[in-house]
Amino acid sequence: MANLRHYTFMLQGLEETAQKLAQRRIGFVVRICAGPSSDLEFARICAEVHPSLIVCDEDPSRRDAKWAREALLYPSAPLWSVDADVIVPSRLIEKEQFAARTIRPRIRRRLKEFLKPVGNRTVHVPWKDDRRIESFAVSCRLTSQLHLDGSVSPTDKFHGGADAALTALRRFIRDRLGGYASGRNHPEIDATSQLSPYLHFGQIGPHTVALAIHGAAAPSRDREAFLEELIVRRELAVNFVRCNPRFRTLESIEPWARRTLGEHARDERTHLYTEKQLANAETHDPLWNAAQRQMVSSGWMHGYMRMYWAKKILEWSPAADEAYDICVRLNDRYELDGRDPNGYAGIAWAVGGKHDRPWGPERPVYGKIRYMSFASTSRKFNSRAYIEQWNA
Repeated sequence: MANLRHYTFMLQGLEETAQKLAQRRIGFVVRICAGPSSDLEFARICAEVHPSLIVCDEDPSRRDAKWAREALLYPSAPLWSVDADVIVPSRLIEKEQFAARTIRPRIRRRLKEFLKPVGNRTVHVPWKDDRRIESFAVSCRLTSQLHLDGSVSPTDKFHGGADAALTALRRFIRDRLGGYASGRNHPEIDATSQLSPYLHFGQIGPHTVALAIHGAAAPSRDREAFLEELIVRRELAVNFVRCNPRFRTLESIEPWARRTLGEHARDERTHLYTEKQLANAETHDPLWNAAQRQMVSSGWMHGYMRMYWAKKILEWSPAADEAYDICVRLNDRYELDGRDPNGYAGIAWAVGGKHDRPWGPERPVYGKIRYMSFASTSRKFNSRAYIEQWNA
């Protein structure tokens, strides 16, 4: 469930969009879909504005989107769904892929077809009825009408909007793309793009990012490493969510992983923590606590630490399915890029070996799931600096 943190970031982006549309004399309307009549709100606005075409963004993680079904109540306008969250349309990858190595060749075969500049980027749409151009300064008061969960406050680490997203992209290319291949797994330094919140809310698209990276004056090794994450790994996550309806639960993992977790279900747990203790970063592990605090305070956690974070929740929970559920709830609650295919695929990988393979030797609790420890993880980067930064 989205909360005040998510809605604040989204509304910041919508405010900017409204201003840019107004400059081009394009109408902008905000409606609240809440209460017992919310199911009919989309059809109601269609009947009011008489659209010639309805365009939506494809979102495989929201199979319960009622408004798409409601659009059928207004059949005079066609409904187009645009798969703008990927480079290669996800419907072209016909079935669930089980690893990066299986989806990579399928994506690379189609990149020349889809990864190219878009023509006719300047569109002018006349809007004759000036009453439809609303002031979003007034509409931002919507937060008080949406009955949002206000226990997770907005973060000053990120500001929503396409302008902020493009600024972040330019800074990343200028300052951090060079050296990305070696620096991306160092959570103590600012080496990643931190574009995931903007990508999640559609304030920048992977197409824009990929073209900018492809044409950047950075070593090919660094550009290729970033594009592997942005395209192959990210679209593997979208494929997982699109093709596996159980993606929010442990039932989404492979048979070998279910088997090994089942064989170790009764293993003794050295530490057990409640979800509240985990949310408050009240564990014996200073590295894990730092990662949790980074997420709670900033709305973002370094990708390398996300792996360690989820694996330790598996180790500290009474059961694997309970650990999976806790990971999903905490991720979706605090991360600005929560409720996203990348997050669900990352949790499935860390807790249930999704898109991975069996690892040996078998370990307590984990079985053949890939293991990460405080000692081994700390040796790979300056963990003390990271801990000091977020445990202060």
